[in-house]
Amino acid sequence: MGSSRDIAIGPVAVVSLLLGTLLQNEFDPVDNANEYRRLAFTATFFAGITQATLGVLRLGFLIDFLSHAAVVGFMGGAAITIALQQLKGFLGIKHFTKKTDIISVMKSVFGSIDHGWNWQTIVIGASFLFFLLSAKYLGKKNKKLFWVPAIAPLISVILSTLFVYISHADKEGVAIVKHIEKGINPPSVNEIYFSGENLLKGFRIGIVAGMIALTEAVAIGRTFASMKDYQVDGNKEMIALGTMNVVGSMTSCYVATGSFSRSAVNFMAGCQTAASNIVMSLVVFLTLKFLTPLFEYTPNAILSSIIISAVIGLIDYEAAILIWKIDKFDFVACMGAFLGVVFASVEIGLLIAVSISFAKILLQVTRPRTAILGRIPMTSVYRNIQQYPEASKVPGVLITRVDSAIYFSNSNYIKERILRWLTEEDDHLRKTYQPRIQFLIIEMSPVTDIDTSGIHAFEELYRSLVKRDVQLVLANPGRLVIDKLYASGFPDLIGENKIFLTVADAVLTCSPKIVQEV
Repeated sequence: MGSSRDIAIGPVAVVSLLLGTLLQNEFDPVDNANEYRRLAFTATFFAGITQATLGVLRLGFLIDFLSHAAVVGFMGGAAITIALQQLKGFLGIKHFTKKTDIISVMKSVFGSIDHGWNWQTIVIGASFLFFLLSAKYLGKKNKKLFWVPAIAPLISVILSTLFVYISHADKEGVAIVKHIEKGINPPSVNEIYFSGENLLKGFRIGIVAGMIALTEAVAIGRTFASMKDYQVDGNKEMIALGTMNVVGSMTSCYVATGSFSRSAVNFMAGCQTAASNIVMSLVVFLTLKFLTPLFEYTPNAILSSIIISAVIGLIDYEAAILIWKIDKFDFVACMGAFLGVVFASVEIGLLIAVSISFAKILLQVTRPRTAILGRIPMTSVYRNIQQYPEASKVPGVLITRVDSAIYFSNSNYIKERILRWLTEEDDHLRKTYQPRIQFLIIEMSPVTDIDTSGIHAFEELYRSLVKRDVQLVLANPGRLVIDKLYASGFPDLIGENKIFLTVADAVLTCSPKIVQEV
């Protein structure tokens, strides 16, 4: 149903740990295993409904509100949170905090150092973590060895399982997976909560998990599509993911999405269509049907090591440094999401990321860029005097440019900004005994649209200029803008002869001596 040819679908570390963390906040997976499982299916159902709804209503643009900077920070924070949660299995701790913030986890880890840590578990976990990281490094250094980090987790599971089985390390306190049921799990339609307070819990968790899963899948799909030069339809991807998770919730599955590591292996192996997912699912089916008894002696430490090695790659510090260099506000969004996840919770981090992204949009909409223009020497070109210091102002004329559509949200700011510039310029000219400003020219080519509030602000600006004996002139308004200005009767107010094709034409009329000098 999706449009991506390369994406490989299944459970992924980020969404799995995110979902597990959110579920554990509601039910203990050991003491309330049944409720925990039912809530997982409910959350998966609503994650799918959320994804499919966004696709059907073509609301894929909502994902773009989560900026790249916010996603980088969120993923980095989620990676650290997930890695910290794995310290329970990595160190062999039996009693571990249910909270996810770094302070609670560190207290739990160091609080059990005397009686909770198991050195045999630590040796197994550390040894295979080093092996996994080495394999990943090798794969990055030599692209031809891409298969090494791909099969490293499987090798780790096989070797660690054999080691525990032969050495009987499980009798020395090394925690193992133990018995896993063979076969496919039964249908779970009747286990989904469709009423009661758990319905709302599942709905809330499902929306969070579904949005993160969607963001990751679309990002991965677009990444590989750009490599092969084809287009991914975000709305189709949403419908496909949503349908998959709704059906999955009814067949004992939890939230699945696109996996970057699996997709990378899929891509490098030469897949051409989504049929590779069918082959992958058949292999998983055969494993569940016949091979699960082989994993009985798999130590929990190796699973923790695999997850830690996987999520380390999500901490993209190079991207964070680049964000700092390019846009400081974006860096604030990045660090806000990162610190929110690490020191509070996943939901808080996501909320901070979205809030800062919205704040940036609102700031840019309500405070658009404006500029004073000057003439480039020996030309009739007018540019921002801050960008081109050699550009000179035209005596008796103030030329401004508005780099945004003019709406109710920013019209008052634009009017006040222009009047403030006019006042400052007049004060400067008065002190230096130069001719006062007689014409205010507004370059409107970047103004893509204007609403009634914007036109009203222009009318107020015109009246303020009349009191100062300054004439208002417009240069190069777009077709949509000029149509709305004529519909409101604004040209009749300022005079149709005060609207020009270019700034140079306006200056020619307002200050002809300057053009003659050119």
